[in-house]
Amino acid sequence: MKTIILVRHAKSSWEYDVSDQERPLKKRGINDANLVANAFTERLLVPNIVYSSPANRALSTCKIFMKVLKIEADMLEIHADLYDFGGENVISFIKKLDEDYQKVMIFGHNHAFTSICNIFGDKFIDNLPTSGLVVIDFDVNSWSEISHGTTRFMILPRDLK
Repeated sequence: MKTIILVRHAKSSWEYDVSDQERPLKKRGINDANLVANAFTERLLVPNIVYSSPANRALSTCKIFMKVLKIEADMLEIHADLYDFGGENVISFIKKLDEDYQKVMIFGHNHAFTSICNIFGDKFIDNLPTSGLVVIDFDVNSWSEISHGTTRFMILPRDLK
């Protein structure tokens, strides 16, 4: 079985005159990411590897989760393909993952992540909110074979407040 854990970056700030890739997190985003990460620890689901978009807001969210989940820094890989808003690059990335990995956690962006959840999961999601986490299981042996999976659970910040 293969499992993807998708986490949309936390709420970012538009206060600064920086490029899209450099936008930082808002205080609310930091708080929501910590809230979801702490709730996720209760699920006892540890990824084999963690991937993140290079965008500041995604990578900052990723680092919050890694700290809360006590995941070592050497388990993180940053990939430009994950700085994707449509989803095609992320899907291609997932289908080429190393077969040794059974559980993979990926930090990225919308609309890509909402689309991927609806393409692969069995529960419709209108919009994956910032800091939203979705776990999808696939009854396959190879990442290249993933098609329709089962949405195991979602953790959304609004459900924790």
